[in-house]
Amino acid sequence: KKSVRRERRLEMQESTSKTEEPKRNPFLCLWTSSMDKIYNWRVAQSMIFGQPLVFDMSYEKDMSDREVANTVRQLVLSESCNRRSVDPFHIHFCNFKDDSLYHKEFIKHYREAWGKLLITVTDQCYTDIFPKNKLVYLTADSPKVMKTFDHDKIYIVGSMVDKSIKTGVSLAQAKRLGLETAALPLEKYLLWSRGAKNLTLDQMMHILLTLKDTGDWKKALEFVPKRKYTGFVNKPVHELKTALNLINALKLRKRQGELRKQFAKNYSKKLTQK
Repeated sequence: KKSVRRERRLEMQESTSKTEEPKRNPFLCLWTSSMDKIYNWRVAQSMIFGQPLVFDMSYEKDMSDREVANTVRQLVLSESCNRRSVDPFHIHFCNFKDDSLYHKEFIKHYREAWGKLLITVTDQCYTDIFPKNKLVYLTADSPKVMKTFDHDKIYIVGSMVDKSIKTGVSLAQAKRLGLETAALPLEKYLLWSRGAKNLTLDQMMHILLTLKDTGDWKKALEFVPKRKYTGFVNKPVHELKTALNLINALKLRKRQGELRKQFAKNYSKKLTQK
């Protein structure tokens, strides 16, 4: 009897497990396949007509193996984000070496799909591919603040984990090559609370894609981690500073005018006394 009961229990468990097996939704599979084709078509179009976006792959020597792996993870997220956008960039990995740790980490992530990615991978420097006057190196250390997104420019982003890099490395690279630089206007739009103004590569990708599509800084900078700022300023900080500077200048002029009048008055008194 015990053996019969045991067999029945096993049969019930097997039948239950079969009914609990996830059923593949044919519509969902078809939809996913269709979307993948649309994404790939858009990226393929971007390789011909799209605005280039360069990732500078020359910073491996400045990072540990773990930091390179983290950088590649961010680049994988960036590529995925770009591929799913309405108007993707034509991504360029420049200064890329086949024997690099970057390459090994990409193979780990993409495996056989690495060779099928719709991006440009080259060991050439971006200055050998594009006109210098079109290149803009985006770095948090730049003294020049980016005002608007320029669709005719080719933006460069350093492929590195910024926490591990000494301040000014990407800026020094850009200066050495004689390139224009720019920093995102974080303080102009955000009430910054703490931490460095460096962002991850995937955050940069989200910001640049949003700027390219909308030109809206407030919408684009929503991709900055909330822990880094307390909110958006109602009026750009630089305008407030300009107004304050103007007020102070007017006050100074008024004070200087009063001093001149007082001096002239005192001087005229001395002349009459003589």
